[in-house]
Formats: sequence, structure tokens, C-alpha cells
Amino acid sequence: MDAVRRRLGRAVSRAIADFGMIEDGDRILVAVSGGKDSYTMLHLLRDLARRAPVRFDLKVVNIDQGHPGYPGHLLRGYMAREGYDFTIVEEDTYSIVTEKIPAGKTFCSLCSRLRRGVLYRLAGELGCTKIALGHHRDDVLQTLLLNLLFAGQLAAMPPKLLADEGRRVVIRPLVYCAEEDIRAFAAAEGFPILPCDLCGSQDQLQRKVVGRMIDDLERERPGTKAIMLAALQNVRPSHLLDRDLWRALGVHAAPDDEAPAEPPPLAEHRLVRSPGRG
Repeated sequence: MDAVRRRLGRAVSRAIADFGMIEDGDRILVAVSGGKDSYTMLHLLRDLARRAPVRFDLKVVNIDQGHPGYPGHLLRGYMAREGYDFTIVEEDTYSIVTEKIPAGKTFCSLCSRLRRGVLYRLAGELGCTKIALGHHRDDVLQTLLLNLLFAGQLAAMPPKLLADEGRRVVIRPLVYCAEEDIRAFAAAEGFPILPCDLCGSQDQLQRKVVGRMIDDLERERPGTKAIMLAALQNVRPSHLLDRDLWRALGVHAAPDDEAPAEPPPLAEHRLVRSPGRG
């Protein structure tokens, strides 16, 4: 487990450094849902805060969305034992989602928008400069394929973005972290996991279908997820078909030295950035 902890810690530190996620004096709203991902993110951020060369504070927030039987007391007890600066906020978005979304349809989109709006408001009220969300590598890869297959877009999850009309900065410190490492770490730490009885109960979600597809590819060819993540760090704009992007870059024709090459065997793959992109 020490190896998993070190691997996660290095991945978080690298993501924060690569994208300038945290600055001296930041007060970060850490959104904790009660799932394995957000618990792990919080734990790793606290460890980083103790040894980082810059000073930043964590304000931990959970939204009680009004789910029947929501076990918020488990979170309160855990946060108190660990000494976190913790706030739980009651916002009944559950009733809105179940009223607006017809039976059999997916809840995630509306539920996520409502929850995100609450977080933006709370960040302002609590004087937070950043909002940290617990999306990890597998979430990023699933979003990439969801956009490719269903939305006609080539886009994943940004590690850092301006939201709420530029008033909020959202960061995702776990973007380089593998879900299997997070799952193992959460189990070893014994985090009190809170179940989700909305999207967590919907097995027909496109995201779950795509996730299973990626997992199948990983089982068939171990290392596939690492290569997919590397692809998102090695973009060749001149080999895409976006006319506006070509115009913005002043590209008239793709250079021949960037012609697609045969991919290396998975065992030989390294997360390297190719020089001289178009």
C-alpha cells in the first residue's frame, strides 16, 4: 500500500505542477461527496499542504442533497475525528431531479448542474479561491470517448478551468490518478463510503457503458489507459479536422514529418511529449 500511496502522491503533485492548480495563499473548497475519489483527493491534498513550499488552506464541503436516509452523520464523525475544517450544507436537489427527470432517464446531468451551482455559491460565501473536484484519470478517458461517440466533439475534462462566468477556478488534482489505485487506497484507509442512490443506481448510463468498454480494452491490452492519457498530453492540432483551429494556428498544410506512425508496443510506451507539433 505504500507503493500505491507514493504513486498517487506523485501523480497529484505532478498534475498540480503541470497546470498551476495551487498558488500561495489559496483557500480551496474541497468538494467531498462521500465517495472513494473525493476522500482520496482530500487525504492527498492535506498531505501535500503539510509539506508544500506554498501555503494553502482546505475548506471541506459536503452537500446533503436530500436523498432519503442520507447518512451524513458518517461524514460528520469522520471529519471531526480527522480534524478537518468541515461544513455540510443541506440543499434538496434530490426532489428537483426526481420531479424533472422522467422515470428511466438518467439523472446525472441535472444533478451535476444543480450541485455545481451550489458549490459555486458556497465558494463565494466561504472566501475560497479554488474548488477541487475528485475526477480521476478514468473519468477523463470516459469523457473523451463520450464526447467522441455521442457528442461529436474531441474533448475531455480540463484539469483546471474558469467557471461561473470566470468567477470560479475549478481544479482536478486526480487527473493523472488511476481509479484502481484510488479504490485500493480508499479500502486500505477505511473511508466511510456513502452510497449514491441516484446515478449510482443507474447501470444503463452511457458513462458506465463506456467505462466498461475501456476496462475491457485494458484487460485485453494492459497499459491501454496509460496510452490514452498520454494521447491527451500529445495533441497534434494539424492532424485534426477543425477548420477554425487550422485558421487560428495559421496552418495551411500538415507537415509531412508529423504523419501518423505505427504505435509502439504497449510495454515500450512512455509518457513523452513529441517535439515539433503542428
